[in-house]
Amino acid sequence: MGVSAASILNRLLYSGTHKPQTQPTSAKALTNTLFTHLKAGRLQKAISILFAAPIPVSYSLYARLFQICASNRAIVEARKVESHLVTFSPTPPVFLLNRAIEAYGKCGCLVDARELFEEMPQRDGGSWNAMITAYAQGGFPEKALLMFSDMNRSGVYASEVTFASVLGSCGAVLALCLSRQVHGLIVKYGFCGNVILESSLVDVYGKCQVINDAQRMFNEIKNPTAVSWNVIVRRYLEMGDGKQAVFMFFQMFPAAVRPFNFTFSNALIACSSICALKEGMQIHGVAIKMGLEDDEVVSSPLIDMYIKCGKLENARGVFEQLGSKDLVSWTSIVSGYATSGKTREARELFDQMPERNVISWNAMLAGYTRSLQLEEALDFVFLMRNTTKDIDHVTLGLILNVCAGLSDVEVGKQVHGFIYRNGFFSNLVVGNALLDMYGKCGNLRSARVWFYEISQWRDIVSWNALLTSYARHGMSEQAMTIFSEMPWETRPSKFTFGTLLAACANTFSLEHGKQIHGFMIRNGYEMDIVIRGALVDMYSKCRCLEYALTVFKEAASRDVILWNSIIFACCHNQRGGVILELFGLMEEEGIKADHVTFQGILHACIYEGLVELGTWYFNSMSNEYCVMPRLEHYECMIELYNRYGHIDELEKFVKRMPFEPTVPMLTKVFDACRIHGHLRLGEWAAEQLNKLNPSMPLIFQIMDGER
Repeated sequence: MGVSAASILNRLLYSGTHKPQTQPTSAKALTNTLFTHLKAGRLQKAISILFAAPIPVSYSLYARLFQICASNRAIVEARKVESHLVTFSPTPPVFLLNRAIEAYGKCGCLVDARELFEEMPQRDGGSWNAMITAYAQGGFPEKALLMFSDMNRSGVYASEVTFASVLGSCGAVLALCLSRQVHGLIVKYGFCGNVILESSLVDVYGKCQVINDAQRMFNEIKNPTAVSWNVIVRRYLEMGDGKQAVFMFFQMFPAAVRPFNFTFSNALIACSSICALKEGMQIHGVAIKMGLEDDEVVSSPLIDMYIKCGKLENARGVFEQLGSKDLVSWTSIVSGYATSGKTREARELFDQMPERNVISWNAMLAGYTRSLQLEEALDFVFLMRNTTKDIDHVTLGLILNVCAGLSDVEVGKQVHGFIYRNGFFSNLVVGNALLDMYGKCGNLRSARVWFYEISQWRDIVSWNALLTSYARHGMSEQAMTIFSEMPWETRPSKFTFGTLLAACANTFSLEHGKQIHGFMIRNGYEMDIVIRGALVDMYSKCRCLEYALTVFKEAASRDVILWNSIIFACCHNQRGGVILELFGLMEEEGIKADHVTFQGILHACIYEGLVELGTWYFNSMSNEYCVMPRLEHYECMIELYNRYGHIDELEKFVKRMPFEPTVPMLTKVFDACRIHGHLRLGEWAAEQLNKLNPSMPLIFQIMDGER
């Protein structure tokens, strides 16, 4: 047989340069020497002695040496063992060459493995399996599947181990059709009862997002192992079905299967995704009973679950009870406080951390940014730059958000320079954050230049960021020009149309709004509730109430937000009677009114002069609809009484308010009393205003001078 190039080279090196010292003279002595070194963990020394020995050892020892080389990823030693083997056994048994292929595969030398495989004069199923496994475990699933195809054409039957590797490769490349064919072969060859293969099928179907097939396959497993259960829980979690993931986790216990620690982790992550506090607390209890409360794999997702479910103190309790707090748990609790807006407590914990990484720094910075503590965020950025060199794309995105919030384009430009110098310019997250920063800072020229610089990798987010920048600054003409270029590169999204319609509404650009509406209809976009709300708002502000009503009526379903949009559309056009009719229809559809709805209704009463009805609606807010009146509702009632001269009702209303009237409220009361000649209330309003602004005292005087 031929031998691998590596083997030939090793033998040439051995023949030409190696001068052996005193070596064991018998196979038995050589074997004993090798075992002595192997037991002491001196693999390199053992293989050097073997390589220099002029006699062979037993096939079982060669096999053992290949296995040890594989487990230690010792590629040089594996090559030496093969070289020694083929020197003294020109036609070694197939099983030994299979062990050599396995060793090369485990060491990541797939070229050597394939070369040896191709040179073998005879192969068996183990040879094919070794090569397929080497490709599968080495990160080359496509080659593993091609090798499996060649194996089938050669008429060699696959074993359970082969099928396991093939299914793993199918899952890696999401080859659903091939997975089904492999499933058929597994049934054909009689491997249906193999729980490893059945679990692998559950896994591959889940990865290919045919979760119903994964569940059916799971149900066919007679005795699912902990691995099987973990797979199905994990796949439901990855599919975004947290509820079913949690359900499957709890089904393990009637089946008397003990979950792995990472199965607990997956179940807790699922609870976090659906805010299932009750189930999360039950899992916490089970983890304590099983002695896993200090397990790092369980504790961090447990902390995160309590945080996501709004139970920060519970999360802190878990954290404090940990025997040893690792970096992940420290970062989780800091992030929890930071994202909950408790940045002071988060910073205290952050300062106590024994070690930090870039994720820890980002968590604290994100907390400042989300809480709009932008000055503190900027100070923290300077501290970070002076303390650590660890900065990633998330850090840069957050810093750019801070610059945008502060409208500090100069610091933003410095960050831009850092991005170029450190090779982050091709990161799309950073690129879009930079584009957004320039837009929010009003530097539209730089935004446009950067937009064209990233033309090779920009996406829909980039287009939307630029459109939003122009729309925010009232430049609807330029926004429409950009929009006209957009379809050549990417398909506009719902967010794109929402931005454009808002721009048209704010600039009263009816023609542009109609063009956008027509574009959506012609190109088959779904008119969902969000888009219909934007269209209603645009048409109403452009004084086309009939169009707004048509868009509203065509909606397949209407939520309270869409109802509020049409009610305020009528407010913009002072159609109070229509508002009251719409409110009646809203109640008929069973939509519960909120504080925004009642603000529109009170405006309708103002337009129509319905003082008594307005009073009834205001009182019924809390009595009938369980909606607590807000400042804007009190302002509406003052305007209603003021406009129609109901000064006595106005006096009772203002003096019974559960809070002190604001300056605008008092000013309206003061003006109303001057107009309608109400001395007592007018003097009271003047007195209250003088208390709030003593530097410019008011003297009440009736407008017509009669009193």
